[in-house]
Amino acid sequence: MDRVAIVTGASRGIGRATAIRLARDFSAVALVARTETTLARTADAVRAAGAEPLIFAQDLRQPEAAGAIVAATRRSFGRIDAIACIAGAVPQADLFALTDEQWDDGLALKFHSARRLTIAAWDALKSSRGSVAITSGTSAYTPKASLAAVGTINAAILALAKSFADRGIKDGVQVNTILPGSVMTDRRKMMLQGYADMHGLSLEAAIDRFAAEVGIARYGQPDDVANAVAFLFAPDSQWITGAALRVDGGETKVL
Repeated sequence: MDRVAIVTGASRGIGRATAIRLARDFSAVALVARTETTLARTADAVRAAGAEPLIFAQDLRQPEAAGAIVAATRRSFGRIDAIACIAGAVPQADLFALTDEQWDDGLALKFHSARRLTIAAWDALKSSRGSVAITSGTSAYTPKASLAAVGTINAAILALAKSFADRGIKDGVQVNTILPGSVMTDRRKMMLQGYADMHGLSLEAAIDRFAAEVGIARYGQPDDVANAVAFLFAPDSQWITGAALRVDGGETKVL
């Protein structure tokens, strides 16, 4: 069996695009998300792209899910070479409105799932001298009270990935973070609809106005992020580790 990847959040958006893109470079791609019907559609696309899919309809907020996914992937394919941790819809609410339950939910799905999955797969990744890419977000650099959990959890992921990368230098495992900016996913469209309602605009006008406000020539597409993940997982990129790769069309105006 050639290289094997695991992709979380694989049923839609960036996760789906990443799974399909990696199917060109890997012989098998394990697909993780909560909804089996949408995962099945991703599996069809992965198969059409040339890789063997393996579906896990799992809720990554559950502590036992990561170990089960890793064990089943190794039983099926004998190895794990890369993990793309993309799952993680964090509650979008004001700092003073967020409840403890919302904080816990955001941390469980985006932060702890990536931590647990990486730890569970570490021995397999050591054996294959494999790679991990954990999705954070540009809000890690520009936190706002109106999206407090998003920025805070994304910043915590940067530190988590740096810690894994530090251990990976000794163990031969490459770990990086991907920081998407304004990517036009279904979740982004929902956010823009809220922006439109707040400002009394049509959705089309809100899309144009928001892009102008943040200073981007265009919105990203899921494939833009998927290609960045594939770049980090390519054999020629193995010396890149501990990096935070912004994929945002120049939106983040920080050093």
